[in-house]
Formats: sequence, C-alpha cells, structure tokens
Amino acid sequence: MTEFTRDADPSPDRLPAADQTRAEISDLQVAIGDLAGLVAGSLGLTELLAEVATFAVRAIPGAKGAGVTLLRIDRTDQMVEALAASAQFVEEIDHIQYVTLQEGPCITAALEGRTVRSGSLGGEKMWPRFGPRVGRLGVHSALSLPLLLPDREVVGAINVYAYDKDVFDERAAELGELFAKPAAVAVHNARVLAQAMTLATQLQTALSTRPVIDQAIGVLRGRSGRSTEETFAQLRAISQAEHRKVADVAQHIVDEAVRRARARHTPS
Repeated sequence: MTEFTRDADPSPDRLPAADQTRAEISDLQVAIGDLAGLVAGSLGLTELLAEVATFAVRAIPGAKGAGVTLLRIDRTDQMVEALAASAQFVEEIDHIQYVTLQEGPCITAALEGRTVRSGSLGGEKMWPRFGPRVGRLGVHSALSLPLLLPDREVVGAINVYAYDKDVFDERAAELGELFAKPAAVAVHNARVLAQAMTLATQLQTALSTRPVIDQAIGVLRGRSGRSTEETFAQLRAISQAEHRKVADVAQHIVDEAVRRARARHTPS
C-alpha cells in the first residue's frame, strides 16, 4: 500500500493562510491524481479500498488515519461488504463501529447521505456508545463522508480520524467532499469489476461442470426411466440433503457408475 509522508518543512498549520490553502489544494490535487491512476484490474477490491484510504489521509487536512467502507444500504439497514484502513488504530475503530456496536459516524453518513463530523467524540451525543468508546482510545475527532455517485446512490463512506479535538473544520469537510466525489466513482467501478469477475468465475465453473452433470443425468435416467427434468430435480434433492454441490454429487454418481462397469468387465 502506498504511504505518504508530509515534507519536513514547517507544518501547514504554521504557514500563512494563503500558503496553507495552496498546500491543502496541492495535497488534494495529488490525492485525486493518484485516484485517477489506480488501475482497478490490477488490484483486488480490498487493496483498492486501502489505497483510497491512504490517499484520503493526504487529501484531508489534519487526518491521521482513514478507513474506506463499501456498504450496501437498504432503507434503515446497512451491510458492510468490504472495508480497509490506512492505519491499525482505524481498523480497531472500524471493528467497534461495524461489529461491536453497529453505531458510528460512517453508518450515519452512509444512511443519511451527508457529511458528519465531531470534534469531541468522548462527549458525542450523536453516538452515545461509539463516541466515548473511541474517545478512551485517545481519538477525539472524526469526519465521515458518504461516497455518493452522481445519481446520489450511496456506495460507501470514507472515515478520517485525528487524535486531537476539533481537528476537522468546515474547510476540511469541503476538501473531503471534493475528494469523495471521484473516490465514489473509483470504488463503484472496483465493485462492479469485482462482481463481474466473480460472475465470470461462476460461469466458467458452470461450463466446466456441465458435462459431468449431463453424464450423471444419463446414468440416473438409465436406471429410473425418468425425464431429464425429473432426474435433475433428483440430483438437486440429493445435493440439498447431503449439503454438497450438484457437481460433486454428479461426479460421485459418474465415478460410481464407472467403477461398477469396470468391476463387471474385470475377469475374476
């Protein structure tokens, strides 16, 4: 995963306002450029999300770590499909948010399709269980950005965190939203590609197993005289009863038929 380190020059916080603004815009432009340079086909979905999280740290002033979550939103419910983080402490926070409590800024941002932020998580009333829990870890500021496609569909969210209080102001939120727009497209395209690759694998598997299924149907039809549809239904029933794939059941039937045929033609 790509890692960024800011220059050893004076911190942007100590620069004159105009220079600080130019530095922030430069970081944002670099991060967006890196997004455009991602080749989805060369990365797995989780690896691509990790890259986006790393770029977000550079794009958003004050961020010490970031996480990117791919979500499937269904009205008031949400399901995590994939997630990645730029730092270990973010992984711990994500586990608290999605697994332990199912409460937190990312879930709010994704469900409501809006940017949310907090400068004092320890006393945050919006997430009464998540906030104090994360505050005890020494993380006090959070900024969560929904990943919105042009048609307003939410595909996930970016979460950035900082240790100090009141780190993310309106300027940080604005820059974060500018970064989140192309990030949403990159994440969406990566998910579509991953789904297409999964479907291609499934189709290839189906094509490779079809001959043995046809052979098994032929064996069973020879024994029972049933139709092809009835015989395939029999295969499926065996598959469900034995909790095995249809192709595995078919292979066993064919192998057993071959074994019996050889036994009949083998001299005693």
